[in-house]
Amino acid sequence: QVHLVESGGGLVQPGGSLTLSCAASGFNFSSAIMYWSRQAPRKEREVVAVISVSGGVTNYADSVKGRFTISRDNVKNTVDLQMNNLQPEDTAVYYCSTAYECTSGICWGQGTQVTVSS
Repeated sequence: QVHLVESGGGLVQPGGSLTLSCAASGFNFSSAIMYWSRQAPRKEREVVAVISVSGGVTNYADSVKGRFTISRDNVKNTVDLQMNNLQPEDTAVYYCSTAYECTSGICWGQGTQVTVSS
């Protein structure tokens, strides 16, 4: 079964950087489109980045374009989210997800908290 575990969150000052990582197991990772999403307090969850199976195609929400970079390693079965120039509005719980081989539709990790504050 699909298992996703995020890590790398924490507290960072405005303008700082963090790299989130998602370790995947239980499915054919190299065949799965992968997503990073976030959910801020009192807001709906939004997709911030998506990456193709090869890693050659990526797409970003307008709110993070130019600051966030998604990447993947199909040997290590990981997908990372490099976040630069973080702002308070980036504060949220960040999740990785996939719909590939997910019997419930979309499978999510448990999330990792990112807090941007001075």
